[in-house]
Amino acid sequence: MKKLLLSGLMTLVCASFGLAQTTNTSDYKKSEFFVGYSNNQVDTGIEVEDGDEFDEFFNERESFHGFNASATFNVNRYVGIKGDVSGAYKNQDFSIPVPTGTTTTGTASFKTKNSVYNFLGGVQVKDNSREGRLKPFGYALVGAANVRTKFSDVVCPTGADCTFFNDDFSETGLAGAFGGGLDVRLNDKISIRAIKLDYNPIKLDGGVTHNVRIGVGVVF
Repeated sequence: MKKLLLSGLMTLVCASFGLAQTTNTSDYKKSEFFVGYSNNQVDTGIEVEDGDEFDEFFNERESFHGFNASATFNVNRYVGIKGDVSGAYKNQDFSIPVPTGTTTTGTASFKTKNSVYNFLGGVQVKDNSREGRLKPFGYALVGAANVRTKFSDVVCPTGADCTFFNDDFSETGLAGAFGGGLDVRLNDKISIRAIKLDYNPIKLDGGVTHNVRIGVGVVF
């Protein structure tokens, strides 16, 4: 009888342990996918040794619009491996003075199509439990970025050299994204990414551009 009771007790203990293991491995989301809108505050100036970096960070900036998507595999409840891609775009019209002779100047006009792409990967920290409504998160990502400018509709005054505008610009460099945000959980499958904000430096041959990415979207 004692052996039977002991055997039953051990069976219950093992069953409880197995149930606990099952619960522990299913009480958080194993992966998430984000897609949304991205507003990039792109640094139009290049860092210089004697420049005022504080003024440059806030003043030399253009607003680009585009997309941001990411996929995260959670290795446990709080830590995930994240891959991130974004694209942001802006079309602009310019009119600038150009020399047309030794003592005269004219005005050249042209349009540009500008884009910034980021391809990043790294670590995300977040409470991925299936409980709770507000889910703050943070991440650190590194990778590469590509910056492009295409010229079109160039109007050059007589006597000016506008050959520079015949060459499109494209450069790839090291990049990073360091920031975080807040998700609002709607149910087990969908959350709203109410805000995400990160610092997005890009290192090009001419120096470092100090960019900021702001986004909203949906998390699956």
